[in-house]
Amino acid sequence: MKLERSNRLQKLPPYLFADLRRKMAEARAKGVDVITLGIGDPDFPTADPVVKELVRAIDDKQDANRHRYGCDVPVEALPDAIQRFYARRFGVQLELDQIVVTMGSKDAIAKFPMAFLNPGDVALATEPGYPTYNIGHTFAGAVTHYLPLLADNDYLPDLDATPAAVRRLGKLLWLNYPNNPTTAVCDLAFYERAVEFARANELLICSDLAYSENTFDGFVAPSALAVDGAEDSVVEFFSLSKAFSMTGWRVGCAVGHRDAVAGLRSVQDNVDNGQLRAIQAAAVVALDHADELIPPINDVYRRRRDLVIATLNQLGWDLEAPKGTLYLWVPVPDGFDGSIAFAAHLLETAGVAVTPGIGYGEHGEGFFRISLTYPDKVLKEAMERLAGAL
Repeated sequence: MKLERSNRLQKLPPYLFADLRRKMAEARAKGVDVITLGIGDPDFPTADPVVKELVRAIDDKQDANRHRYGCDVPVEALPDAIQRFYARRFGVQLELDQIVVTMGSKDAIAKFPMAFLNPGDVALATEPGYPTYNIGHTFAGAVTHYLPLLADNDYLPDLDATPAAVRRLGKLLWLNYPNNPTTAVCDLAFYERAVEFARANELLICSDLAYSENTFDGFVAPSALAVDGAEDSVVEFFSLSKAFSMTGWRVGCAVGHRDAVAGLRSVQDNVDNGQLRAIQAAAVVALDHADELIPPINDVYRRRRDLVIATLNQLGWDLEAPKGTLYLWVPVPDGFDGSIAFAAHLLETAGVAVTPGIGYGEHGEGFFRISLTYPDKVLKEAMERLAGAL
């Protein structure tokens, strides 16, 4: 029997990173020694105190519930740790009914639209941007209206340019700063304008804060919930993945707007069973020791950032060092017909895989993304290969 995929699934383009992995596998099958700079997956291990807590908790024979469903017997200390982290880091006071623990942020971002969007509804997302925003909308049967992020506007959306019909029909507005893939950052004043826009148009801001802790050169990323009264207009998605080198652990949270949190919790109750208790316990240690654990990680990314930018600028680019994220957003050099052509050229001639900007949407064309989540020696060799390919 041949199965036909659902209309919703057929509406999606190939998932960006799945497609990238496929192309790398094809190149390796041809004998190419591929260096990938495409995927933002931290290369160094999770900090020892977090790992030790995981091991302790999973081997705690006094805890009869340690291997049971994480949703049935959650670690009550984790929401408390999220409260403490948000208060200490952002000056935001959260109540327990404003917090839901999630399996990282990708999972939660994809599930969230199912709680609030119906077929034909409209949701707004910035572009270039994380593909999962549109994936969640599509699975809910909704339509995505894209707000372009342009260099001329510091990669901030021009909210006032949103068409009246979209304002009237829109339900959700996704924002992501520090931004993937453009690396742009914003200040609290931008969030104040965004909250005002959301209130005027009865939109819920969905703030993706995955990279808030990966910042450099003295910049400190704000939370949209730090705006006065924002809890009535904002739900925020935070993940331990990038900040604590815990991508595979799958733990994070959504916080803020009470109805939004309750809606996501309801979806999760119906489709997953929560995180292993030991992972929840380890997340408590990570959050409570963030001030000690994160700076050494960022020191590595800062060093790698400077290494790659110095090389690219020597090759003719004129790049400024980004203040946030684990990436570089780089214009495609002259002589190439778009980001896919340039990425294919690097893969075929140098064995270096980068992410073409078009994969993040129409307004990502003309750029490619480099991830800094690879060892220094790998980045150095990749830059040498890139120089040869150009």
